[in-house]
Amino acid sequence: MKPPLLLFSFLLLLPLPALGDCGCTRDAESHNTTKASHLKFVAIASILTAGAVGVLIPILGRSVSALRPENDMFFVIKAFAAGVILATGLIHILPAAFQSLTSPCLDEHPWQDFPVTGFVVMSSALGTMMIDSFATSYYKSSHFSKARPVEEDDQAGHGSSGDHAHVDTHRSHGHAHASAAAATELASLSERIRQQVISQVLELGILVHSVIIGISLGASQSPSTIRPLVGALSFHQFFEGIGLGGCIVQANFRAKSSMMMAVFFSLTAPIGIAVGIAISFVYDETSSTALIVEGVFNAASAGILVYMSLVDLLAADFTNPRMQSNGRLQLGAHLALLVGAGLMSLLAKWA
Repeated sequence: MKPPLLLFSFLLLLPLPALGDCGCTRDAESHNTTKASHLKFVAIASILTAGAVGVLIPILGRSVSALRPENDMFFVIKAFAAGVILATGLIHILPAAFQSLTSPCLDEHPWQDFPVTGFVVMSSALGTMMIDSFATSYYKSSHFSKARPVEEDDQAGHGSSGDHAHVDTHRSHGHAHASAAAATELASLSERIRQQVISQVLELGILVHSVIIGISLGASQSPSTIRPLVGALSFHQFFEGIGLGGCIVQANFRAKSSMMMAVFFSLTAPIGIAVGIAISFVYDETSSTALIVEGVFNAASAGILVYMSLVDLLAADFTNPRMQSNGRLQLGAHLALLVGAGLMSLLAKWA
């Protein structure tokens, strides 16, 4: 299961047609191209570093006991990251989608007389749930069908003759232990497949948003717009990286696949900024095409991130028997969730 390279490349091309004119005009604000260019390069370096460090901490930190998936601290860190992802979807991305898709630059029908933003968010959340379900079902059946013939051959070999009716006690215990081990291995495989699907769908949602926000930042010529975005994007790329890295570790990907997913995550926003810089002199952020593309993809990524944070990250961990039986861990995870969501929400004051 490789990262969605084709879809990623397709997303990069979508905003390029948004180079038309619109009856609306840009906000009357001071534009400083030289200063904005310096800030953009700072943004690329800062966001790239923050994302790479965040996603690599869980992947490379397996040798540190506190960062291993079986450690209680891992649950707390993932809860904090899930809070950041949830606030990113609801506080940062969703309002931007509403602003784009209800802009006066767009025609009254359907953009003004139908809640398109809410419809796209709902559709993306439902679509994510369907992809999540079908992908998990497909990969489980694919993996289990390979293991089933071995089990059937083993059962046939031990139960085909009546001569084995009086099996000695030691052999019976041996078969019982083997069956228990096989059941444990299947359960482990099922959980690993589930985590693989979760990590890839989560990365897809993050990639969509990162491309759009990167292009918007790169195309902007206003230092006052770029400056707060640098800190905000660096912050949430770092903690989104921790959340994604944690899912990658739990999915137990091969080293090559893990590093490929980490590289994709780290480079997406900087590449979006670079594309925005390249088209900044012809890109019209108030054109109807730009508003629709940005609004629809922001709404879609908001739906994906909200679904993933609530269902696949928080619900999965907070209903885990290990957390349910540990009141101290529950308290720590809840506090971490509130702090992560609160800090990310606070950043909306400046970005």
